Amino acid sequence: MKFKLTSIAAALLITHSANAEYMKEVEKITVTGQYLSVSESNSVKTPTPIIDVPQSLTILTAEEMTQRGITTIGQIIDYTPGVNTSQGEGHRDAVVFRGVRSTADFYIDGNRDDVQYYRALYNIEQVEILRGPNALLFGRGGTGGILNRVSKKASVGEAFTGYTASLNTFGGYSGTVDTNFETGDNSAVRVNAMIDELDNHRDFYDGTRYGFNPTARFELGDKSVLDISYEYIDHERFIDRGIPTGADGRPVEAFEDIVFGDPDNNYHTLEANVFRANLQHQFSDATKGNFSAFYGDYDKVYANFYASDYNPEVQIVTLDGYIDNTVRESIILSGNVVSEFDTGSIGHTLIFGAEYILTDSDQDRFNPVFSTTGNDKESFTAQRPLNIRNMAGVNSAGEAFTVRFDDLNDDTRVDLDVYSLYVQDEIELSEHLDIVLGARFDSIKVVAFDATSFTRQQRSDQEVSPRAGLIYKPQENVSLYASYSESFLPRSGEQYANVSDNSLDPNTFANQEIGIKWDFADSMSFTAAIFENEQSSPQVSDNDPETLDVIDSEISGFELQLTGYITDEWFVNANYSNLDGERVTRSGPTGLTPRELPEQTYSLWTSYQFSDTFGVGVGVTYQDESFIDNGNTRVLPSYTRVDAAAYYSVSDDLRVQLHIENLTDELYFPNSHSNHQATVAAPINATLKVVGSF
Repeated sequence: MKFKLTSIAAALLITHSANAEYMKEVEKITVTGQYLSVSESNSVKTPTPIIDVPQSLTILTAEEMTQRGITTIGQIIDYTPGVNTSQGEGHRDAVVFRGVRSTADFYIDGNRDDVQYYRALYNIEQVEILRGPNALLFGRGGTGGILNRVSKKASVGEAFTGYTASLNTFGGYSGTVDTNFETGDNSAVRVNAMIDELDNHRDFYDGTRYGFNPTARFELGDKSVLDISYEYIDHERFIDRGIPTGADGRPVEAFEDIVFGDPDNNYHTLEANVFRANLQHQFSDATKGNFSAFYGDYDKVYANFYASDYNPEVQIVTLDGYIDNTVRESIILSGNVVSEFDTGSIGHTLIFGAEYILTDSDQDRFNPVFSTTGNDKESFTAQRPLNIRNMAGVNSAGEAFTVRFDDLNDDTRVDLDVYSLYVQDEIELSEHLDIVLGARFDSIKVVAFDATSFTRQQRSDQEVSPRAGLIYKPQENVSLYASYSESFLPRSGEQYANVSDNSLDPNTFANQEIGIKWDFADSMSFTAAIFENEQSSPQVSDNDPETLDVIDSEISGFELQLTGYITDEWFVNANYSNLDGERVTRSGPTGLTPRELPEQTYSLWTSYQFSDTFGVGVGVTYQDESFIDNGNTRVLPSYTRVDAAAYYSVSDDLRVQLHIENLTDELYFPNSHSNHQATVAAPINATLKVVGSF
């Protein structure tokens, strides 16, 4: 089923709290027409009610993440319509936004956060997921959507300390602290910190994550507020890229307990230092400015072996691997001015913004060389454990081997410069009719030095990305939408290291949507969206290298969301999405479905407060089967997972929570990276969590 217009079903708004008061009782989260203010550094960037945003948008607050035991981006995605997770090779967040896989469309306080790693949530006030391409506010990428994290800020005039501690049945444990204190009449400091000791159901898996994030706020008179933040990130974890697929194209369930890697050399490390500063200034009652500076210094190592092939007749698996190093520094300077004014009877909310990005990224990769084969592949008997440890072992023929990461695959030094300008006007034509018009100009220059061949390549792109929306409100609590937006991705890719073909224009993405948002009660909201995303990819013609073929692929579908309180005690969040897509080549439609595109997904989370001290929650998430590969020969089976939770308030300052995941103990495979790398999900497991304050 295909749809030619798309929606802006925009979604879930849950009331935001600025401090740790949520720790004093089991949260009651309500849906309102609350404004997203510029001071939140949120993804909308204008003081626009959620009901008037012409795009699908889901917001999850820190309160709800705490209540539901959510600690990862992947857990959020499981209960969000129109998006699903990808494996990310076991070392990074990877999200499929409406059929478009991305590892780089992540933001923190509106600043690009494109280094590949698992993002923690200990210092996050809310997570915002926009769906559909929209380069106007974010520039390159965002081809299927973006995920923005809003960080916790210091609060002047308040003093509080909150904490959490948890232990799971695998032996993993974690702890967080969130404390805010005054440093003067007009200033405050807030410190968030975490430790996360990782463990799960897979052999050899372990890891440790540390995070430390002090922030300071200074009220510089009545009209200016300055926020300064520093974050230290230290992540280490074992890398598990899953299990092979068999002759039937599905994950081999008999291998659910086998780790296809080297226990000592499948690992990921990341050390990062991130500085952020944000200045808000009220120029007048109608005009406000928001200016930010971002600096990130990242040092990342990723080493792994993984299954690259499997022969089911003899149960022989082939391993490949590599070690990858990334050292990156990024500077981002951005600012926007928002002004609300009238021209006659027509109201305007005008935003004008600019952004400058300077990134230096050094990346190299070494392939392994096995002493027995002289290349980067070796065969093993599929057994537990595999016969490889600490870069040595025995192959399927019984031959002993050693292996070294000493075959240089690539060594690239990249400089990226981006200059951007954008303008958008939200025009109120009447009480019932608004339109949104805007465009962004991006100038991107990538210079890459290949240290293996001592060659330098350069690529420059200039793109204009438009956005238009129409909002009709027959009454205050109902809005109907139609919108069009575009985005693009240069051929240098998400990590901008590939500039080999300067003849090809960027891939472009267009989104058409129609939708409805209906706040049909004080605490209930329904949204729906119908959309179509179209990707255009210029390719060199097979028959004439001097000409280009433009290949279009389409993904269409619809989303439904219902969220809010049915009664004062009963909360419900229900989501459904239906996606359909087809790959198109220069020969025309292929009849093939894009990889990682489940036709149907749905989720339901509901909680009930039986008394002031006791409540329960139940969640169900379903994902239809999808293809692992673009050739549609490998399949991820469909699955249904059931989760549950219980809450008991010991006192006003202490709550105990029990979270159970995969209550029915189903064996399922939630995502993959390629043909023989299907993730084995966790069996039934439980986490005991304490949430307190003082």
